[in-house]
Amino acid sequence: MSFLLDLETMSNDNFFERVYAIARQIPYGKVTSYGAIAKALGTARSARMVGWAMNASHNLEDVPAHRVVNRKGLLTGKLHFDGTNLMQQLLENEGIVVVDNQIVDFEKHFWQPMVRLE
Repeated sequence: MSFLLDLETMSNDNFFERVYAIARQIPYGKVTSYGAIAKALGTARSARMVGWAMNASHNLEDVPAHRVVNRKGLLTGKLHFDGTNLMQQLLENEGIVVVDNQIVDFEKHFWQPMVRLE
């Protein structure tokens, strides 16, 4: 499954809003990585900024920040959620198994965002 995002539509948005536009498209029961979002935005070296955007999104109920993890499926952003295991609990509620802060069968649950460049 992939998501096509029209760059023309989002050209006037700031970086965080562009990140959120992709994060909102992550399907229930799927995850993606900071780097995959950065690459989809055409800014492949900005994975850390995607992480900052996810950290700043906690007041936005429509941004599923819990579905964004590192490239190995580790819950590196979990410290930014209220409660010790909230990120893990949210993922498990969607049927994703997490062991030792890492998603089991990460490739099975991974969703690759794509951007239409036309």
